[in-house]
Amino acid sequence: METKNLLKSKIGLKLVTIGKMSKVFALQSFASKKHHITPEQFSVLAALAEQDGMYQRQIATYTLKDRPNITRIINILEKTGLVKRSSGVDKRKVFKIHITEKGKQVYEEVLPTILGIWSSTVEGISDEEITTALKVLGKIRENLSNNLNIQMDEENEHGRE
Repeated sequence: METKNLLKSKIGLKLVTIGKMSKVFALQSFASKKHHITPEQFSVLAALAEQDGMYQRQIATYTLKDRPNITRIINILEKTGLVKRSSGVDKRKVFKIHITEKGKQVYEEVLPTILGIWSSTVEGISDEEITTALKVLGKIRENLSNNLNIQMDEENEHGRE
């Protein structure tokens, strides 16, 4: 595709707009269902439901959120009893984060809302179109990953695709 046409298509702008719209839709859906957590908090619970006992930096990488934001989210989740910290190997201020039974229950309660959001988002799009879109987005992600200066854990990366 010519550079001129690529700029006209504004792929990056469309991706950012879709991301922002998705965030607002998720916030509205969570509010209408009266969930007591945010979509951001759910993303941390989902990461821990998939791979319990991660360090905060791993969760930050997995969710693509910065460390201060992850710390804030984990503090809130810990106060509400959805996660707990345990001492790391050398007992410094490095903690593993674990999802609690209450956290698992909340995860299971909110999951249908997330699935409903996804279902609404892809309504009217064929499986073939979704597969193609995911392949293209995967390639864009790979291109960006090759140019970013962040460390992605191999074991966490496969779960995000």
